[in-house]
Amino acid sequence: MKIDILTLFPEMFLPLKTSIIGRAQDNGLININLINYRDYSQDRLKHVDDTPYGGGAGMVIKPEPIYDAYKDIKDHESAKVIYMSPKGKLFNQEKAKELSKEDHLIILCGHYEGVDERIIEEIVDEEISIGDYVLTGGELPAMCIVDAIARNIPNVLSDDSTIDESFSNGLLEYPQYTRPEIFDGRKVPEILLSRRSC
Repeated sequence: MKIDILTLFPEMFLPLKTSIIGRAQDNGLININLINYRDYSQDRLKHVDDTPYGGGAGMVIKPEPIYDAYKDIKDHESAKVIYMSPKGKLFNQEKAKELSKEDHLIILCGHYEGVDERIIEEIVDEEISIGDYVLTGGELPAMCIVDAIARNIPNVLSDDSTIDESFSNGLLEYPQYTRPEIFDGRKVPEILLSRRSC
């Protein structure tokens, strides 16, 4: 799977180079590209935002830098474009599984008061939210959904790792225990001691 992330802060995505997602990239299962759309600003000072029409606090991301960055992505026409937005549909495990079947995703991270509505109308296929709270930008939500999607891509995890995971059957995972058998006076439930697999 190819994932292109349009962002103003590519340096925030360091966690995606580590752990399971990092190994998946090293093994060629996922190709994550970070694209700083500030690089596409035609402004001499590389501004990407401006005051909103109609007034109001804050700044809005201009459409041109995002659009030019999007057009510069190879095979952008066939990609599914997601905008991280508090107005979007709430992300869940079912959506993670659905998106893991895509060949190419482009994730747009907004900032400030969001992006010019015309860019949403022009390129965005779906708006997604990770919850009813405000963050400084779309980077952290993008990392959350990339992590959740990647776990569902074949061979990223062993097949049985995802079978009993929380939300895999609409339920939360049961409590887990490991050695030592007794910790601080608390013992592993007796029924589990005869079924230890490690």
